[in-house]
Amino acid sequence: MTQRDKWKKRPCVMRYRSFKDECRHAGVEVPESGCHVIFILPMPKSWSDKKKKELDGKPHQQTPDVDNLLKSLLDAIYTDDCGVWAVMVEKRWGRSGKIQIKYDGRP
Repeated sequence: MTQRDKWKKRPCVMRYRSFKDECRHAGVEVPESGCHVIFILPMPKSWSDKKKKELDGKPHQQTPDVDNLLKSLLDAIYTDDCGVWAVMVEKRWGRSGKIQIKYDGRP
């Protein structure tokens, strides 16, 4: 985001602000260490049911990058995320988009 985004309502910025609001409203928490974050990215509606069934739960190896997804999540819930030092992250395909956070191996 840029300084100009404070008053210019670009769609990508509005989606990010909505995401931040949703995370805060849901009470999402990522501890400083010991958690596993799984980003489930939705499959395109244009895909066939066969392809969706084949890739459901499989690794997502396209953009967005896993580091960008984690950065957006941490920026959404922390004003200063420098204290987070150990997080395992992955991204997978799914029927609908969601974020799963498992703490010390627990869902």
